[in-house]
Amino acid sequence: MGYQIAIDGPAGAGKSTIAKLVAKKKGFVYVDTGAMYRGLAIHFLKKGIQPDETEKICKACEDAEITIKYQDGRQHIYLNGEDVTKKLREEEVGNMASLTSGIPAVREKLLDLQRDLAEKENVVMDGRDIGTNVLPHANVKIFLTASVDTRAKRRYNELVENGKKCNYEQIAADIEERDRRDMTREVSPLCKAEDALLIDSSDMTIEEVVEAVVGLI
Repeated sequence: MGYQIAIDGPAGAGKSTIAKLVAKKKGFVYVDTGAMYRGLAIHFLKKGIQPDETEKICKACEDAEITIKYQDGRQHIYLNGEDVTKKLREEEVGNMASLTSGIPAVREKLLDLQRDLAEKENVVMDGRDIGTNVLPHANVKIFLTASVDTRAKRRYNELVENGKKCNYEQIAADIEERDRRDMTREVSPLCKAEDALLIDSSDMTIEEVVEAVVGLI
């Protein structure tokens, strides 16, 4: 079994950024589970399926193949052989992923792939239920969070830097709604594992958070 670091937390808390840097610093494999769910979300959107069409979503999972490849040290997500990495951060994709990730068929589709990677490699894996469900026996568990205001500002700045028009109030509202969905869903809701360390990054630099996590390894 590989050495496992699980990082959970709400949307926009900086999980992916921190996980990538920790993995690079330790020479571990970074596994972005959220990207896998977004890859499936792209599949549903391509088929014109609505988030509430659960039966169609379950059926669509049957002909979706999500694979991970590492190129130049970066994780790429492939959907049925197509590299969809550049589409993963689109708002429509993120919302669809959030709305469908609680469906059992969707989670089962990706669970084996995630656990298989963690058995073979030393990994840093981030998501919503890594420490509580995917890797319950992880060597290190972190619950990374930040205030809604902090997370909304980060997302707003990211979009502006990429030349996209956006509204801060709408982004904040979307984050609050996504938090509510993630924490109240019936299947694997977002919550802090009992043995996880809580880190609130609202007033911390990226470097400070990385050092805090590395210090636990």
